Amino acid sequence: MKILITGGAGFIGSAVVRRAVADGHEVVNLDVLTYSANLANVADVAESPGYAFEPVDVCDQAAVARVFAQHRPDAVMHLAAESHNDRAIEGPLDFVRSNVLGTGVLLEAARAHWAGLQGPAKAGFRFHHVSTDEVFGALGEEGAFNEATPYDPNSPYSASKAGADHLVRAWGRTYGLPVVLTNCANNYGPYQFPEKLIPTVILRALEGKSIPVYGDGRQVRDWLHVDDHAEALLLVLGQGRLGETYLIGGDSTQRNIEVVRTLCAHLDRFAPANIGHAERIEFVTDRPGHDFRYSIDASKLQRELGWVPRRALADGLADTVRWYVENRDWWQGIRDRGFHSERLGLVKA
Repeated sequence: MKILITGGAGFIGSAVVRRAVADGHEVVNLDVLTYSANLANVADVAESPGYAFEPVDVCDQAAVARVFAQHRPDAVMHLAAESHNDRAIEGPLDFVRSNVLGTGVLLEAARAHWAGLQGPAKAGFRFHHVSTDEVFGALGEEGAFNEATPYDPNSPYSASKAGADHLVRAWGRTYGLPVVLTNCANNYGPYQFPEKLIPTVILRALEGKSIPVYGDGRQVRDWLHVDDHAEALLLVLGQGRLGETYLIGGDSTQRNIEVVRTLCAHLDRFAPANIGHAERIEFVTDRPGHDFRYSIDASKLQRELGWVPRRALADGLADTVRWYVENRDWWQGIRDRGFHSERLGLVKA
C-alpha cells in the first residue's frame, strides 16, 4: 500500500512513517517542517525504497493537489497539526489555519483523487484522520471517554482539532469519502519535541534546570507510548470500519506529578547529579483552561480489531529517559536552534 502521511516529520507522524516502512508500505511524507518537525526523526528510513519526502504546507491547495497527482496514494493518514496547548493560547489563529483549514484542503484534494479512481483502487481508498482525546473536554474524578462522549473542547487547540474531526465526518457523510477517525491519549516516547511535559522534564533535568509542574500537578492523563500508537493507527487504517471512530489509550492513567517523580527517579539512575532530580521540581502557575483529567476506554478497538497496548508505563518511561540520555545530539540540535523549553501560554491582561 502507498500511504500519504501528513506531518510525517513530527513526533507521532515520524513513528507512523518508521512503522509503515518497516511493515513494507510505500510512504509519501508530506511535511512543511515547522519548528517542531525534524527530518532526523525519519533518517533511519529516508533511504528506503518507496519512501518520498514532500516539503509541502497542507494548506497549499495547489501543492497538495500536485502531491496527489504525482504519487497517487492508496490511503491518507492525516497527522499534520499544531498541537501544543500553551502555544495555542498565544497564537490561536495559527492552530485554526493548520488544523481546520489544512484539514479542509486535504479533504478536498483527497476527494478529487478518490473520485478519479476506478475499481479496486477506489474501493480500497481510505482517509484516516488522527485526532486527540482533548476534543471531549475534561473528566471528573471518575469515568472515561468513549466513542459516544459528546465533544466539549476547552482550549483553542482542542477546539481546532474538534473542528477538523467534524469536517472529516462531514466529507464522509456528504460526499461518501471513505473516512475513519481515531482519538488518542497523551503520547510519549523518543523524538518528542521538548515542549511537552515528559521531554521538558527530562531535558531540563539533564541541564540542571528547575523542573516546572503546572498547578499542583494533580491533573490526570492516560499515557500511550508512541510506538503502540503507531501500531494501532496502521491497524485502524487497514481494518477499521469506514465511518467509525476508534479511541486509542494506553491503559495507563496517572497524575502528572507522579509521572514527573517517576522520571526523576529514572534520571537518578541514568544521569545522576549532585542532588536528586526530584529536588528540582518547582510548582508554577497553572495553564489557563487546563483540563483536570483524561481517561480513555479503548474497548471498542480491542473488541473489533484485537489491539491492546504493549508497553507498560513504568517500562516506557524508563526507556524514554534512557533514549534522551543517549541521544543528546538529537535534542542539542533543537537547543542550538534556540528552543530552550521557555514557558508559553500565560494569558496577559
